[in-house]
Amino acid sequence: MQDRVLPLEGIHNFRDYGGYQARGGTLRKGVLWRSGQHVGATEADLETVQGLGIGTVIDLRGDSERAAYPCLRHPEFGAAVVFEPGETASLKGAAVHEEMAREVVSERDAVNAMTALYERLPFRPVLAGTYRLYLRTLAENDHPTLLHCLAGKDRTGVAAALVHTLLGVHHDDIVADYVLTNTAGDAEARIAAGATAVRSGFGARMEDGAVRVLMGVRPEFLETAFAAIRQQYGSVEAYAEQLLGAGPDAVRAMEANLVA
Repeated sequence: MQDRVLPLEGIHNFRDYGGYQARGGTLRKGVLWRSGQHVGATEADLETVQGLGIGTVIDLRGDSERAAYPCLRHPEFGAAVVFEPGETASLKGAAVHEEMAREVVSERDAVNAMTALYERLPFRPVLAGTYRLYLRTLAENDHPTLLHCLAGKDRTGVAAALVHTLLGVHHDDIVADYVLTNTAGDAEARIAAGATAVRSGFGARMEDGAVRVLMGVRPEFLETAFAAIRQQYGSVEAYAEQLLGAGPDAVRAMEANLVA
């Protein structure tokens, strides 16, 4: 799994989420990329990313996050950047895991908060709007894409798992890709940076275990999101069609572009 990860200096959690067995073949490698934000990218990082030939960036952050953490770009960057205007987190300028840090002290508090977040995450209007653009991009293009939010783990994790599910990737592979966040790249540096952010914003009383929950992912979080999708829409396919505008024709187009 670590072979999927690009060892960049200033961009956390940058990795390929293709290469898995899917319905009718294998997801192409080198066309499905995911990461956190790029505000700390080094020149070497930008050279590496530019070399991937990315044609579209899907930015799952809200407007205030983009203003607070503007992504650095290579001088020759020419990709389209797509997003639904508005806020995808309820706390302006913060990632969704940070909005859940209020009143969290213990590890159990953090688990409960993140579970509550994932119950609602797939239905947030602005986020769903960007998910719609994401699926449309994959259906209409066969060039490499980059999917990211602030930390590249929650909004991005649900989005990647959604595409994996629609394309028939095995559940075990979906979960393995999701939890790779916990070990991808310099995870300890990412956790340390996150600890500073959540403690400065929400109090120094937060236990180390709680910080690790907020800055990581657990399989039960993803399971909670997809259980909520199935409860509300009956199936992931119905959710994609009814809320995100990606019906069977769009899924077949995604398969044609992504499965070999």
